Amino acid sequence: MTRRDIIKQCGLALTALALPIPLISFSKINLMTDNKNFDVIIIGGSYAGLSSAMALGRALRNVLIIDSGLPCNRQTPHSHNFITQDGEKPSVIAERAQSQVLKYDTIRIHKDLAVNGKKIENGFAITTETDETFTAKKLIFATGVKDIMPNIKGFSECWGISVIHCPYCHGYEVRGENTGILANGDFAYHYAQLIRNWTKQLTIFTNGKSTLTKEQTDKIRNHNIPIIEKEITELQNENGHLKQLIFKDNSAFELNAIYSYPDFKQHCKIPEMLGCELTEQGLIKVDSFQKTTLSNVFACGDNSSPMRSVAIAVATGNTTGAVVNNVMTEEEF
Repeated sequence: MTRRDIIKQCGLALTALALPIPLISFSKINLMTDNKNFDVIIIGGSYAGLSSAMALGRALRNVLIIDSGLPCNRQTPHSHNFITQDGEKPSVIAERAQSQVLKYDTIRIHKDLAVNGKKIENGFAITTETDETFTAKKLIFATGVKDIMPNIKGFSECWGISVIHCPYCHGYEVRGENTGILANGDFAYHYAQLIRNWTKQLTIFTNGKSTLTKEQTDKIRNHNIPIIEKEITELQNENGHLKQLIFKDNSAFELNAIYSYPDFKQHCKIPEMLGCELTEQGLIKVDSFQKTTLSNVFACGDNSSPMRSVAIAVATGNTTGAVVNNVMTEEEF
């Protein structure tokens, strides 16, 4: 695909002229003509969903955001590696984003949980937990994923605070500190390579028999990274701040932070209900323009990307909004 094709997909005009455009205020005009039917329904009103909505609102599209109000990072105290927002609370970023998005008159937020969806003649029908049904020509899933916490006491309380998944999001704050890796096999090996850049005080906890290969084990030990195969029963913590690991044999290991990447599942089942294909990793399969394998259905944010961060969610959401609008303009022209 050429650069011109990419730009066309995003609906950007290739012009050398900068013509003055009169400013028109829509602040007192409600462009929504029906409170049940929309151009686009966005399921999920966190960072990716709000970013999509802003692009579509600025394109004068009638948009409904359905959001349950439970983002997966709600326990995380600070968001990092997001330019202009570094160190801000995730909830503050979301609240500010929502207030800015709702300044566009064609955007509406409905606080509810989307539980069912079906294809209809001119688009899709989405039904919520409170048994309301809304229709739209296009769907955007910005629903995130649901982490499956391991059966270790204290893990859930520490998740997003001192049990962390991403060194780019949280590694700087625990740089040089006594840090663990709760993983096994290839994932433990990858984490060891990566996280050693932030701290040399590193220990791998396989929580049972190691599945690392001999070559991987030798390389890890050559970097003076211990591998402990004991089963973990508890993460002792104070308000989510890790103090020590407790093992099945009642021994303990002091730590300040531990990296872990638990299993996950899609937070919303509707994409699969409709027939969207998932990847081997369980993510919604999308192309470079956030299009799923089902026509007129798009996905953005954590549900379709292995790179889980606020900044990437915002970026993929913005792309999705622009692409959806461009698809509609081509259909309408």
